[in-house]
Parts: sequence; structure tokens; C-alpha cells
Amino acid sequence: MTQAAQALLGCIADDFTGATDLANMLVRGGMRTVQTIGVPAAGTRIEADALVVALKSRTIAAQDAVRQSLDALEWLRAQGCRQFVFKYCSTFDSTDEGNIGPVADALLDALKDDFTIACPAFPENGRTIFRGYLFVGDVLLNESGMEHHPLTPMTDPNLVRVLQRQTKSKVGLIRYDTIAQGADAIRARIGELKRDGVRLAVADAVSDANLYVLGDACRDLALITGGSGIALGLPQNFRATNLLAHAEHAADLPKTEGKAVVLAGSASKATNAQVAHWRASKPSFRIDPLALSRGEPVAQNAVDFAREHFAKDETVLIYATSSPDEVKAVQKELGVEKAGHLVEEALASIARSLRDAGVRKFVVAGGETSGAVVQALGVQTLRIGPQIDPGVPATQCVGAGEAIALALKSGNFGATDFFDKALKAL
Repeated sequence: MTQAAQALLGCIADDFTGATDLANMLVRGGMRTVQTIGVPAAGTRIEADALVVALKSRTIAAQDAVRQSLDALEWLRAQGCRQFVFKYCSTFDSTDEGNIGPVADALLDALKDDFTIACPAFPENGRTIFRGYLFVGDVLLNESGMEHHPLTPMTDPNLVRVLQRQTKSKVGLIRYDTIAQGADAIRARIGELKRDGVRLAVADAVSDANLYVLGDACRDLALITGGSGIALGLPQNFRATNLLAHAEHAADLPKTEGKAVVLAGSASKATNAQVAHWRASKPSFRIDPLALSRGEPVAQNAVDFAREHFAKDETVLIYATSSPDEVKAVQKELGVEKAGHLVEEALASIARSLRDAGVRKFVVAGGETSGAVVQALGVQTLRIGPQIDPGVPATQCVGAGEAIALALKSGNFGATDFFDKALKAL
């Protein structure tokens, strides 16, 4: 732990899988990390090197996202945190109304600071930024499949333009040319940008080495915004000032006993491939949003299906994952909000029933789905364990009652056989 037994780094994530993704990075950097589900009650004290508050604020109204984020900031400041991170998706999931720009502005105002960076790069998972343009693998963001996202379709790969449409602050760019020259050059560029009235600057990064350098360059900023990759270079700053000792066993978790289930709600390319891989050889049950809308007992049928296979010592996948065309067809008939709500509500109900049936290991695909499931299970705090795939750690519920192990996966993350790997890890 830290010398003062107080958290050093306070993080605010706009979805639950993104929070575990970020926490995973900090644990790998030797910081004992605890993730909370929502903002804990005032006066709650948690001993850790880093704290990550997981919100479900990515797709809600911007003013609500701002309010929740400020509440999280207030609690983290009360924990003694010295620096803060606002974490969003490595594909910059947002709309022209927000929520990245409005939340970043509000956090800067609350911290009485005048500058921060925006860097969603995550090279290990193929997200890189060059000249302000976000790439997913070898293609631009708007050619990656994210242009079909049902809630936050990303049709512009230029993050400076995207962010400028969300904020009244002036947005600038820290180009790769500067990043390659090292931390001192970045700090000099930050000074130039501030003198030019820039308050938010997109930072290029094409490798983990760039993220480590950015971490060094931003050590004196009160707020840093970005994807989980930006956390790579932050633990070293606290060690350099003797505030942090590397925790060799930061990722250790006790074993969890009980049945397991896989729940998938994401419609991303990665999750579609993972669902197809599982279905080729293992039992699965599909959640049909149209059947849900007709009032059919889909959730109960899914639970009955799982129980039948538990009796044969088999693990099942229960999924609502569909192709982009199928998603659009359902949204056209039901509406975007209703379609998403029906699926999340069904998977949350299924999770509660399966917990009562003895399930203690949950692999969940999709940020919105993970949020719904975690809330349904009453999980309030998670200890962060070892990495399963880049950006996805094993976690365990902390608190009273029987332990529950979870792997909360962002829709776009994980190898094709992720579900199998996650079950083994849990």
C-alpha cells in the first residue's frame, strides 16, 4: 500500500468494462486497485493505491454524465487522490453532444485547472492515433465497423474535429513528431498550446512506448483523459517520488467455486466472432428482442435452458448478439432505446436467477450489458485480478456474502476464443 494508506490515483470510467480495462492496466503496473460500481456513499473509505469508479454514463444525457462524474470526483478527492483520470473507450465512443467533451470540461473546472490531454490510444488492442486520426488495426475508425454502432456511430476518424464538436473549449493536437522527441518536448508543446488558448489536446500515440512517455510528460497535470492505455505510464510517476512501492502480488485473487455462465449483449465484430466460435461446439440460447417486446417468457426460457445444461455439467452462452443489419431491423421496429433496454433488462433478470441457481462465475460481453448485469447482482466493489486478454482482467466481488467472479469484456475486445479463456481464468 501507499505510505499514507491513501489512494494516489483516482479514476472515473464512463462504463463498467472500460473501468475494469483501466484497472487491469494499473494492476499490471504494480498498483493495488479496487473498482467501485457507481459512486460509494459519502464517508466510505477504501484502502488501495488506485481507485476506479465505474459509471454507466457513456450514452446518457450529457448533463447527467457531468453530474455523475462530478460526484465521483468529489468522492475520489475525499480519498486523498493526487491525480485523476477520466477514462472512455479506445474507439472514442460518443456523439456530437458528448459525453467526452462536456465531462472533461466539467472536471477541469472542478479541479480549477486549464489543460488536459485526450488520448484513447490502446496499441496492444490495435487502437493508434496519428496526426489526430484514430485507427483500429489497419483501418480508420469510420471503416472499422464502429460506423455501425447502434448508440454511438463513429463516422469521423479525426478526433480533433470530433472533440471540438462536443466542447466550447479550444481543441489542439500534440503530434507524433513531438511525442517522438520525448517528455520534455511534450511539456514544451503543452506550454505552447496553453498560451494559444487550447484547453484540450488530442495526443498521438502509436506504441506503448509513446504512452509511457506521455505519462511522464503529464505527471503534473491534475486531470488526464483517455483510454485505458494512458494508464501505462502513470504508476512510474508515483514510484519516482517514493509514493508507491511495486506490489508484486497486486493481481492475486482467491479461487471462486460454483457454476459458470456466459452472457453476451454486444453487437460488435469481436463479440459476434466469439459467439460464433462458442456456438460451433457448445450450447447457446438466443435472446430475441422482438419476442421480448411481445411479452414472451424469454428470460425464464433462458434460465430453464441453462439449468438443463448445468445438470449435465455444461456451461452455456446466453446471447443477444446480432449482426449490424439485424440490429438495425430490430431498432427500426422497436426504437433504439427500447430495443437496448429490453435486452439489458432480460440479461439482468437472467443473471439474478442464475445466481440463485448457484452460478458464481459470470463472463459478460458488452459495456452496457456488463453494467446491467453488475447492477442486477448487487455488486458494489471489485478486486482486480490477472489479465485474460488485453484490456480484460479477471475480477472478484468484494464484500459480504458468497464471492462472485466476473470477466467484464468491452464488446470490441478479446480473441475469438475469449469465452473459453475467461472461464478458465475465473
